[in-house]
Amino acid sequence: MRFRVSAFLGVLVTVAGVVCIAGALQAVPAPDAATLFLHRCSMCHGRDGKGYAAIKTPNFTDPKWQASVKNKEMAEIIEHGKKGTAMPAFEGKLKQEEIRTLIKYIRSLGGSKGK
Repeated sequence: MRFRVSAFLGVLVTVAGVVCIAGALQAVPAPDAATLFLHRCSMCHGRDGKGYAAIKTPNFTDPKWQASVKNKEMAEIIEHGKKGTAMPAFEGKLKQEEIRTLIKYIRSLGGSKGK
């Protein structure tokens, strides 16, 4: 009887340990959109998304700019960069979900949901 109880307790402790380890190994949640923008975009586009005229970055709060760029184009630019500008490619640095999150955030700066 003692053997069965101790064996059961051993299995229980092992299972609990595996559950704890599995929980610790889960992916870290993605940062919220504002934090992602702050860390990846604000150095060139400004914390407020208004850009910097001196380095010719777009003003994401401008309704004309918002209307001129489709979500698909924005995703391409974020992923592959923009030739002739300082905009780097984030391919391999950002997941597709993070790119979509950034696009939604950029759209929110102009009060738009985008196209």
